[in-house]
Amino acid sequence: MAVDALDAKILRLLLEQPRTSVREYARVLGVARGTLQARLDRLERDGVITGTGPRLSAAALGHPVLAFVHIEVTQGHLDTVAEALADVPEIIEAFSITGGGDLMARVVARDAGHLEDVIQVLVQTPGVVRTRTEMVLRERVPYRVLPLVDAVGRAAQRGA
Repeated sequence: MAVDALDAKILRLLLEQPRTSVREYARVLGVARGTLQARLDRLERDGVITGTGPRLSAAALGHPVLAFVHIEVTQGHLDTVAEALADVPEIIEAFSITGGGDLMARVVARDAGHLEDVIQVLVQTPGVVRTRTEMVLRERVPYRVLPLVDAVGRAAQRGA
């Protein structure tokens, strides 16, 4: 799906001003409300916009410890282990990966002891061979997509 320059402007506004109305977005961009709504609908349908809810802080919810856990899985058990990971509330994301493991999970915890408890749940999961944990010391670049949206918008304006 191609994102054009107007789409990039719409996405930038959504990221910068997420609580603004569609009418106000249309006014700021100088396009008809119907045009803007049609663009938003297409961006959602094409999977560019994947959600509209707030981003929450695990630290503010009492889980300031963040770790990435690499999980090696017995062959043929990837789906089963992934389903089991979904039942652990402290696992906030999990991905199939290449390299040193089969899965990588983003895990939050109240403290180091709680992180150890979560890891123990993982290693006791049928199909898990071993784990390797890397604790985050400090976030250096927070999750963001605005620079990517800007780059895509510039490329669309150049016709690349």
